[in-house]
Order: sequence, then structure tokens, then C-alpha cells
Amino acid sequence: MGLALVLLPLGAALPSCVSVAAYQKVYLNDEDMKLSSKIVETPETNFESYREGAGGANGGKVGGGCGCN
Repeated sequence: MGLALVLLPLGAALPSCVSVAAYQKVYLNDEDMKLSSKIVETPETNFESYREGAGGANGGKVGGGCGCN
């Protein structure tokens, strides 16, 4: 019970949503924030495309073998 009394105000005091100022938004476009594949992931992507056999080059477009879309 005592732990709950400590954690409840602490949880209310530390919100997870934060407003980002206009001058801070430049840091949201860092390389670490991009969703594209990283240099470290390239060999794994190549391995997966070879293993699957139906994938395009480096995770590109894929299609079926029957010619239909």
C-alpha cells in the first residue's frame, strides 16, 4: 500500500507526452530516426532475399511467379 502511494503521484508527475519546440524539431530528422534500413541491416536483408527467393533486390518489390498481380 505504501509503494502505491509513492508510485501514483510519481506517475502523475512524469507524463510521457512532451511538446517539442520548433527549434528542437531538427533533431527528429537525425539518421537514427529514419525508418530505412541501416548499414548494419544490409547483409541480413540480402540473406533474407536469397532465402525467400521471390523477393526483389534488397527488399524491393516482390511479385508472384504466375504473372498475376
